[in-house]
This record gives sequence, structure tokens and C-alpha cells, in this order.
Amino acid sequence: LLKRFDPIPDSYSPQYVEAAWYPWWEKQGFFKPEYGNSRGIFMMCIPPPNVTGSLHLGHALTNAIQDCLTRWHRMRGETTLWNPGCDHAGIATQVVVEKKLMRERGMSRHDLGRENFIQEVWKWKNEKGDRIYHQLKKLGSSLDWDRACFTMDPKLSYAVQEAFIRMHDEGVIYRSKRLVNWSCTLNSAISDIEVDKKELTGRTLLPVPGYKEKVEFGVLVSFSYKIDGSDEEVIVATTRIETMLGDTAVAVHPDDPRYQHLKGKMVLHPFCDRKMPIVFDNFVDMSFGTGAVKITPAHDHNDYEVGERHNLAFINILDENGLGHISCGDTKSQLRFEARKAVLQALKERGQFKEIKDNPMVVPVCSRSKDIVEPLLKPQWYVNCTDMGKQAADAVREGRLKIIPDHHLKTWFNWMDNIRDWCISRQLWWGHRIPAYFITINDPSDVDGHYWVSGRSAEEAKEKAAKRFNVSADKITLRQDEDVLDTWFSSGIFPFSIFGWPNENQDLNVFYPGTLLETGHDILFFWVARMVMMGLKLTGKLPFKEVYLHAVVRDAHGRKMSKSLGNVIDPLDVITGISLEGLHAQLMDSNLDPLEVEKAKQGQKSDYPNGIPECGTDALRFALCAYTSQGRDINLDVNRILGYRHFCNKLWNAVKFMKCTEWILSRLSAAVGLCNAGFRAYDFPGITTAIYNFWLYELCDVYLESVKPVFSKAEEDNTSQRQAQVCRQTLYTCLEVGLRLLSPLMPFVTEELYQRLPRRQPQCDPPSICVTPYPDVEEVDCEMEFVMTVVKTIRSLRADYNLTKTRADCKLTHKLIYFTSYWL
Repeated sequence: LLKRFDPIPDSYSPQYVEAAWYPWWEKQGFFKPEYGNSRGIFMMCIPPPNVTGSLHLGHALTNAIQDCLTRWHRMRGETTLWNPGCDHAGIATQVVVEKKLMRERGMSRHDLGRENFIQEVWKWKNEKGDRIYHQLKKLGSSLDWDRACFTMDPKLSYAVQEAFIRMHDEGVIYRSKRLVNWSCTLNSAISDIEVDKKELTGRTLLPVPGYKEKVEFGVLVSFSYKIDGSDEEVIVATTRIETMLGDTAVAVHPDDPRYQHLKGKMVLHPFCDRKMPIVFDNFVDMSFGTGAVKITPAHDHNDYEVGERHNLAFINILDENGLGHISCGDTKSQLRFEARKAVLQALKERGQFKEIKDNPMVVPVCSRSKDIVEPLLKPQWYVNCTDMGKQAADAVREGRLKIIPDHHLKTWFNWMDNIRDWCISRQLWWGHRIPAYFITINDPSDVDGHYWVSGRSAEEAKEKAAKRFNVSADKITLRQDEDVLDTWFSSGIFPFSIFGWPNENQDLNVFYPGTLLETGHDILFFWVARMVMMGLKLTGKLPFKEVYLHAVVRDAHGRKMSKSLGNVIDPLDVITGISLEGLHAQLMDSNLDPLEVEKAKQGQKSDYPNGIPECGTDALRFALCAYTSQGRDINLDVNRILGYRHFCNKLWNAVKFMKCTEWILSRLSAAVGLCNAGFRAYDFPGITTAIYNFWLYELCDVYLESVKPVFSKAEEDNTSQRQAQVCRQTLYTCLEVGLRLLSPLMPFVTEELYQRLPRRQPQCDPPSICVTPYPDVEEVDCEMEFVMTVVKTIRSLRADYNLTKTRADCKLTHKLIYFTSYWL
């Protein structure tokens, strides 16, 4: 490694500076919580990135913020642990592996079978997990790698199983048949976060998986239902005409005078022998359309609630693949959007079609498969969140859990105070298989009733069933649920499962609960809220004391990061630089189809016509932290990152040329105060601005220039020599303290320059800047007081002894020999 008096290169090179420091930090154990004396504990777990592929700039933002906080706490002398890990990401990972199999081998997961397919996913995980950890290390993340974990490791899988069983035995987890977000392509329920809301202004043709031609959306179809025993009709409208096959009622508002005479009446379904009641419900908007609404309880979330209130029939018209169950001419066994055309034609033939017109609407699209999401009635596992949601809301209201920035509180309370039960089952192969068993007790007709028990093994489940149903074990037949748990279930217990919960051990007692949870505001409900609820439920403790939510990264144009737009950037490409041709080549290794690849190439050519220049890790980290002032979204411009790479060059040149004055020490003291205040308040733009202004505008631009004459005259006379000596000492203080200020944000260049500074106490000083004390105002004030004492002493001696440049030297020494021998 670097020796202190090795010559410093003429110019700053990120590649040179960042080549060797990280392996040395790891080898020395600087990232382990056992290092140093404890002044309290700081513990934070990483939001485990999905093993779906490489990290992007959104992950880089998360890690830049978390690492600078971790390094700041470590430099304050606290026992500090930042725990790494990766998430198995059930649906997301299964989808990318399925695409890879189809692209490379022309096979589906069903061709392989469950066991072989899972082996393929494990191969993918091992490859991508290693890549992710490599990226994190290149970003300078000071994680304790000996504690790295994966959500499907045996330790964490055991915790997931235990959490399910305990909550199921308590009745908090239950099974119910309800509407879910269903992806026909994936054949699985999906969570709300996996549903993209595509806004349409009117008639639009959209591609849908499984259809050769694009499908029409953004139109409103009006048709009529005949009143039973009357010549009257009621006109209703829908954007999903095929769902009328599952209609079981027409709803109107109780106060609507147009329909008061229809109380107790029925309407006739045109395609089957079905009479449907006219129900009166306050959910109807009298001012919209005709004021009459068709009700399809099995295929619409609002209609589901109406159906529950009025005890309506629930008729499922689609199977899991999106094929029709209910016949209308030739619609049975047709795909849903082909049935749409058939229903429309049949209504026209019966004279009940009224009109079709443009209609602005929002279409739910599966983010994984790009399929149109269907509300589908399916038996699933749920978590009763009523009590847990109240506890989570109360924790914030009572000040036991702090959410920063506080403008997210409204969102928190809106979700927690109106929380719905959480669907936790997914129809996948990759993930934690649900430890629940369906019990058949001499009643093979009951295919999905109440005979469910959970257990750590089939034997335990059979024993529980025999006891619960008071029958002998030999009369019981077991069948484990094929479904897996929602990824957010295992993520929800991550803060304590990583420490071996439910087993009591030292790590769990010392590091749980954690200190801080830092993540993007977009997963406040999906991850943060569930960790809070699960922590309180299973451990009786909040999993952390504070939550800091950062903005979501978008491109320079404000667009969401999307592979098909070509604006998803690997942080390593910003660190090392990449040509436009290199960016194009990466697209060829992605899961994009040929049309998406061409679209992405055009996006890359527009945004990066000359590729991405080498910026280095430190510049990237600093820029990302500086960007956090932008509110809910960050429009990231790579050119700004390049500007901070030039800032690193300023640091480099400043260490090459040392000098000082009284004013610069006062500015240093102010910068130290602002940085510490910024870390305490999670004000990262305040921190980066204070450091940037001190180094660039105050130290480099003003003071390095102003004292050049002092050094140029240093050899002319004794007075000039003494002035130069004072300037050197002050400059040393500015550089050494300034580097420590900057170290949490730019760990590589600060380590390089710190190692090149002469040491005041070579035998006692910390071996690395990342374990030096973080500066405080008192320390800088003491340094400033000492330097000014030296200045005053020299001036006093000159006056007392009438020293001039024609008289003998006055030698000033200090009791700290190691100090004076170098500087004086």
C-alpha cells in the first residue's frame, strides 16, 4: 500500500485512487462493529436488493446515503453495524429466469418441472448475487460482509416459516376467497406495487401478451337491461363490456328520483336465464352517465363490496388463463379480449347496444409481464392487519417511531388508518413455500374448506389436525399448499430474521431493534409499514427508531427508469465510464425483445451520444447525496456528476499545496458545525453544500491563492519563514479536518489523501481515515486557538526583543516534540 512520503501524482485519477483501498479496509476489519470503543450503538440493515440483475442508480443513491451515515456514526466512535443481504424477489426473479429459458433454450418452466426450474433460479441467484455484492464494494459500501445473508438462506427461511405458523395458529393469518390482482400471463396474484397505472386519454390500442393484434382500451360502451315484466329498460355503461357476463345486479343511488319506481324490480340478463335485482346503494354517483351502474361482484373491487352489502351472487367468468367460463354465443373458452368483441356484437344483434365513445381511464398493467391485470376471485392467504395497522399508526403518533421528512406522515396515517388485510400467497414456484396443509378427513368433496393447519413438517401438521378435529391420525390425508409467500412477507421480518430470530442470541439482543431504516419513499407502505407491523407483532418491539425516506431517481428528463427506454444505468458505468457502443452491447444481454432493444438504443443515443465519462465512485456518491434536496423525485444528470469529479481534482491539488490564515479556520469551524447538524437532521444537501463551499470556494479559490505570496517569499527573511510556518500548520489542520469531514461521502479519495498527509503522532494516529474521529466544533476551535497563540507569541517576542530581519533568529519550540520537529 501507499507509503506516506511517496510522490503524489500530478493529477487526480479515480481509477488510481479507488484501486486498492477497499480490500485493505476489509482486511483490517474496519467495517466490523467490534472495532473501537463504544459510544452507543448504530445499527442499520440494507434494503436487500433483488437478485433480478445488476444494481442501478436508484440502488446507488440508497447506498450512498446509508454508507455516509454509517461512516459518520463509526467515526463518532459508536459500535456500528451495517448489515448486507439480498432478496429472492419471488415474481420478479421467476419472470426473468423464465424469459431467459425461453430465449436461450425455447423452454418454459413447465417443460422443466418445478424442481429443475428452481435449480435454474438458484444458478441465476448465485451469479447475480455475486455481481450485486461486487457493485456494492465498488461503491465503497462499508458493510460487514461476514454477516451477508439471503432471504432464502436456511436461517432466514426458518424464521419465515416460524412467523407464518405463529400468526396462523393465532388466527392473524387466515384463508379466504376474495378479489386479487391477477396476472393471466404469470398465473399468479400480484401485489399493488407490481401494478402499473397506465393513463389513457381516450381510445388506445395496447399490446397484450398472448394476442396477435393490439387490444382497444379507453372507450365506454353503453347498453341496456330490460326490466322484468315491463317495456322499460335501464341503460348502463362499462369500459370492460365482457364482464357483463358476470353481472348480478344493477345499482342506483337511493336518492335518485329517476329510479324510485323501480324498487323491488328485476332486470333480465340478455344471454342467460338470470334475473338480477335493482339495488339502491350510496356508492353510485347520480351525476355520472345515466346514474345506473352494472354490478359484477366477482370482477371489480367496488362491485365486490356492493355484492357483499346486498348479498349478491358472485359469478366468475374467467379462468386463471383469462379464458371465458360463461357462454355468450361462442365466448366460452375464448380469451377475454376476444370475448369482448363477441359480447359487443351479440348486444348489437339483440338491439341492446346504445353507443361507444372515447373515455379517459386508467388501465392496470402487470409490471412484470405487461399483461392487463384482472380482478379475480381466488382463495388466498391473508394477514389480518387491523390491529397491527393501529399499533403502527400509534407508534408514530406517540413519537416512538419518527418518519423523516415529516411530509410523508399524511401518507403513513392514510394507509395505516384505512388498512386492508394483506394477501400473502402467490401462485409461483420460486419463494418460501407456504407451510400450510390441507386436511381431508373422510370428505374428499371439500377441496378448499376450513381444514387447514400449519406445521414445520407434515408430521407436525398431522398431529395438530388430529388434535384439532378430534380424529385419529390415520384418517387424515395431507396436501401441502403449492403456493409460495409474497416476497414482502420475508422482507417484513428482515430486521430480526438476520439475527437468528426466533432463537435468542447475543446478536439479537445487542443489535435488535436497529437504529435507523433508510429507503426510498415509494416503498413506505409495501416494506416499511410491514416491517413495523411484523416487528411489533412477533417481537413486541419496533424494528427501528427512525425512518428516513429519500427521493426516487429518475432520468434527466424526469422519466421513470426503464430498461426499454435505455435510461437504466449501472453505477459502475458512471464510475469507470463507458462508450455508447458499450451501452448498446449491454442491451443485447438483457431480457428485452428486439423492438424494445431498438427503442432503448435510441434513448441511449439521445441521452449519451458520447457515452458516459469516467466520474469515479466518490463523485457519484457525493452527487447523489447532493441531489436529495429535490423532494419526491431526483432528475439525475450525469453531467452534474462529472462536475463533482472536477471537485475531487480540487481536493487533490489542495493537498499538494499547503497554506492558511485565521479566516479559513473560522470557515472550517462553520463547515464542521453544518456537517454535524446535517447528519443529525438527515440533511444531505446541507452536508454536501457545506463541504463543497469550504473546499472549493473558501480553501481552494480564496486562500490557496491569497497565501501564494507568503510561500514565494518564505526564503527571503526570517519573518517570512515564520509566516510560512504558521500557514503550513493552519493548512494542515484545514486539510486533515476537511478530509475527515468529507470521508463518509467520498471514502476513496479521502483515504488516499489522508494517507499522504504527514502524521502528528505516527505511532498513535488511527491507521485509516474511516476510523478517525469525526470532527466537531470544539476540536477545530482548539486547533484554531493553538495556531493563533503561535502567531501572537511570535509577534510578542518580536516586539519584546526588537527583532528585525537584520537581527538573530528567534526559535519557537513546543512541548510536543513530534509536532514541532516537523513543522518548526
